[in-house]
Amino acid sequence: MDTSFERSENTTIEWLTPPELVIKLGKFDLDPCSPINAPFLHAKTNYTISDDGLSKDWFGRVYLNPPYGRGMDLWMEKLKNHGNGIALIYARTETIYFFEHIWNDANAILFVRGRIRFYDIFGIQSGRPVAPSVFIAYGRENALALKNSGIEGRFLNLKL
Repeated sequence: MDTSFERSENTTIEWLTPPELVIKLGKFDLDPCSPINAPFLHAKTNYTISDDGLSKDWFGRVYLNPPYGRGMDLWMEKLKNHGNGIALIYARTETIYFFEHIWNDANAILFVRGRIRFYDIFGIQSGRPVAPSVFIAYGRENALALKNSGIEGRFLNLKL
């Protein structure tokens, strides 16, 4: 697996969604994967790695940009079971977690046109990521927010 975008030797790099994209999706109650000392926040309540957001109870409308790589299926499963939120992940549609937690359970997805330039924890926008991204919506209201967001891409309604 290519981890150049996710990790560099001896350091963990957290990649943050551009705030202008999250603003287009509306207000969120919880971000369970917020970095420590974030340059900007995406929700009213933010759990960091110190809080272990995966082990906490989730509430309200969730914005999830999970740690990529091993364990991402656990984050997607938790959001699926919570049923109210939007996730941003790589568009790796062939993966087990995509089949187990997205294709049959999400309300909608939005394949982003082009590639998102994420921010690092210092608020500096990165170079180009290694893969395209997709937003995943759980819950009818989140599907509508995704559809009406104005984020350029291809919207697919999965719950007819």
